[in-house]
Amino acid sequence: MESSCLDLALEGERLCKAGDYRAGVSFFESAIQVGTEDLQILSAIYSQLGNAYFHLQEYIKALQYHRHDLTLTRTIGDELGEAKASGNLGNTLKLLGRFDEAVVCCQRHLDITGAIYDRVGQARALYNFGNVYHAKGKSICWAGAEPGGFPEDAKTALKKATQYYEANLSLVQEMADHAAQGRTYGNLGNTYYLLGDFEKAVSFHQQRLLIAKEFGDKSAERRGHCNLGNAHIFLGQFDVAADHYKRTLQLARLLKDRAVEAQACYSLGNTYTLLQDYERAIDYHLKHLIIAQDLNDRVGEGRACWSLGNAHTALGNHQQAVHFAEKHLEITKETGDKDGEMTAQMNLSDLRLVVGLKSSANLHPSSYTNANANSWALAASSQGYYTTPDPHSQTGPSEQDPQAPDEDILTKSSKNNNIMASTKQFLLHHLKSIKQKNSQSPPTEESSSAPESEGTSAQPGPHDAPGEDGFLDLLSRFQGSRMDDQRCSLDPPSPSPPGAHRTGVEAGEERGPQEPAEAGEERGPQEPAHFLELLAYSQDRRLDDQRVSIGHFPAPVSITDPPCSPPPHCRHLDSSAEPEGDDFFDMLVKCQGSRLDDQRCAAPPPTARGPTVPDEDFLSLILRSQANRMEEQRVAPPPGCSQSKPD
Repeated sequence: MESSCLDLALEGERLCKAGDYRAGVSFFESAIQVGTEDLQILSAIYSQLGNAYFHLQEYIKALQYHRHDLTLTRTIGDELGEAKASGNLGNTLKLLGRFDEAVVCCQRHLDITGAIYDRVGQARALYNFGNVYHAKGKSICWAGAEPGGFPEDAKTALKKATQYYEANLSLVQEMADHAAQGRTYGNLGNTYYLLGDFEKAVSFHQQRLLIAKEFGDKSAERRGHCNLGNAHIFLGQFDVAADHYKRTLQLARLLKDRAVEAQACYSLGNTYTLLQDYERAIDYHLKHLIIAQDLNDRVGEGRACWSLGNAHTALGNHQQAVHFAEKHLEITKETGDKDGEMTAQMNLSDLRLVVGLKSSANLHPSSYTNANANSWALAASSQGYYTTPDPHSQTGPSEQDPQAPDEDILTKSSKNNNIMASTKQFLLHHLKSIKQKNSQSPPTEESSSAPESEGTSAQPGPHDAPGEDGFLDLLSRFQGSRMDDQRCSLDPPSPSPPGAHRTGVEAGEERGPQEPAEAGEERGPQEPAHFLELLAYSQDRRLDDQRVSIGHFPAPVSITDPPCSPPPHCRHLDSSAEPEGDDFFDMLVKCQGSRLDDQRCAAPPPTARGPTVPDEDFLSLILRSQANRMEEQRVAPPPGCSQSKPD
């Protein structure tokens, strides 16, 4: 029976080494059902089962079997087996996002290997420790954050990862393990890249690339070129980045990895966009689009359409840009990408506006003509707007239309201004008629009819000036009193001297017999203030009567106002029982804290990414590379200009 269990386990191990993990799992589970009395063999079967499920990405089952292995090795006192089981548990918990538990397991792995002087196991424990902190730092980073711009918690975790990686590197260098050195160099480069130290990232990735070429590891060489391209993008060395991406594309085709090939095309397209070589960018983005369609990657297809639309817009091919923008909008709606949908809608609206302006510039001017004078004025203004020649067109509007009117733009704009001035003149006389009706005076003949045009022989007066300043002056004269009545003072009122409050009769007697009292006429500058004082005096008791007691709510204290006594009906309250402001807010937080927690929402899910889009999103790279253009376009103020703070 034992030989049968061992044979099944050996067959399962052979299948797992060949890459057929599903068949290997079936043999290992059959071996467990057969059973054995040798706990060492059973521990090995549990460990192999956990590793097989780990490769199948079924991490819960992998965690279950690695825990069985850890329990069994502790039972039989196998320290080396316990160290391996702890390391496997740490790696599984890392992928499940349970980093604190993973740190405990890695620490146990490191302690045991250090106690038994297992340098290979100790180096592996340090490497696993670095992987846990590296994954923890990446998990803390928010979506869309650029390398080097992560929060402090993420930076702390990434710095710890570099410490463990460097300790591992020194140990494997002593053991002359070049393969392990290559892995550590690659992870150190990735960690420094996330920390924003791109010079160190390039240095470590170059070391990784040399070791990969030494061992003939094409997959590791491909990763090294890709990581070097990403780092050089942030260093602003776009030509060097393009060379590394081209090598990445060649290795991906050699390895026949279509997804990685599409990622390399996407990276090359964005790099040539940064180099403003839009024709090459379009070529690589089209290749990315074809592979994304073959792999049914809708997200990657949408990114390709978005990039193609931008490249065609830069070249002035607005019709093609509209086509790809519509395709991008369709894909974002299908995939439920709300942010991408908003971006696509804005791009599409802008492109349609540009295409509409270009098509309108080529229309015959007679299409604007109409019997209505206002329509003709609109046509004139439209023609004046579109007289700017299109840089991509061969002829201007005058060459395309030999029957265009002989009037120049100044004549057209003057007629348009005549119509606008006539409208203002009509509003002026309409307001005059309303004023005269309110004052019960018969309207004059001049105010009852609007003039035909602005060019009359009568000289306009100061109050009926047809210009824009006269119209605004008239409007402010009629509405100024209403605006003054609605103004309020933000400063505390100064204490008035005794006897300042007057009765309504006294306030009314102050007005002279010659001051205007009719509606619509101009008031004196002091009358609104007297009116407000009269209103405050007559209504202040009603306001006091409507006040209510607020119990123990702390009254707000003003810095500028002098302390005032409470109203008469509130003086019986004990002021010593009122809590302080901080105490009140503490009680409010205690009472309402649960409601605040109930209203919290979870963080937004990470953006969906297809297999043809690389992990490093080039949208952030483009934004970072273009950030300095705004600073370069700033100009210094004139020498005699000095900025002064507002009063």
